[in-house]
Amino acid sequence: MPIRTQNDLPAKEILEEENIFVMDENRATHQDIRPLQLLILNNMPVKQDTELQLLRVLSNTPLQVDVTFMNTKHVSANTSASHLNKFYVGFEDVKDKFFDGMIITGAPVEDISFEEVDYWDEMVEIMDWTNDHVTSTVFICWAAQAAFYHFYGINKKQLPRKLFGIYEHNVMNRKVPLVRGFDDVFLAPHSRHTETPADEIHAIEDITVLAESDVAGVFLALCEGGKKIFINGHPEYDRMTLSNEYYRDKNKGLDIQIPYNYFPDDDPNNRPLLQWRSHSNDLYSNWLNYYVYQNTPYELNKISEK
Repeated sequence: MPIRTQNDLPAKEILEEENIFVMDENRATHQDIRPLQLLILNNMPVKQDTELQLLRVLSNTPLQVDVTFMNTKHVSANTSASHLNKFYVGFEDVKDKFFDGMIITGAPVEDISFEEVDYWDEMVEIMDWTNDHVTSTVFICWAAQAAFYHFYGINKKQLPRKLFGIYEHNVMNRKVPLVRGFDDVFLAPHSRHTETPADEIHAIEDITVLAESDVAGVFLALCEGGKKIFINGHPEYDRMTLSNEYYRDKNKGLDIQIPYNYFPDDDPNNRPLLQWRSHSNDLYSNWLNYYVYQNTPYELNKISEK
């Protein structure tokens, strides 16, 4: 899939080196088609890493997607102001617009209550805004917890120890297009200190659970026919993401365990095996095809009429 980005977005050059088709603004203006408009609210601290990870997994269908990156009013300490000013918009810039799809990422704020997050009120406004302005929204990790809390009143709970590693998940309902092409059991990364209790998610009649782990809990769920999709993990992670997190915390002197089922022989000196990429690609391709492209109106301003 050609992904359209700004000409000088740093991730563009990296993706092109990986032989991923990234279309710049100049070429896109000559395409006589209506590309999908995708908005990504990037709450992660090192935004360039998340940009690259998400653009990579969005690159596997023939659909053309125009990507807009958005951030909240929260001041980022890990991404330069020049990068944000050049490549990001604020909610005020897009609140009167409509989008075919949206992704809201996680954030490293799970150890405090939702209301203590300094941009929580803005998050609530954005989540409510998606109801009438976005065909389908994907909520990742902390954002999924936030959506379960805001829309259904299910609060997150602290885990006794960080869930950190690569875990097996079982497909629960393979007739649903979002998991089309999945194996019965698949792997996906997790890195979090909290969870939304599985029994409380199952108790909500409007939510369909599509994939679950005996250890990591509910991984994938949807409601409203896929208008809202919840991913309680990080299938977009790169090969070395958990390794980088492990060494980051270890170098800070934190009590961090070796990521489960990640380093061969549990030896951090061994290069991690990439065991989840194919299912991650299937997940995002299925989302774009079946829940965005097949459902979105040709005229975006008619989303609120659906």
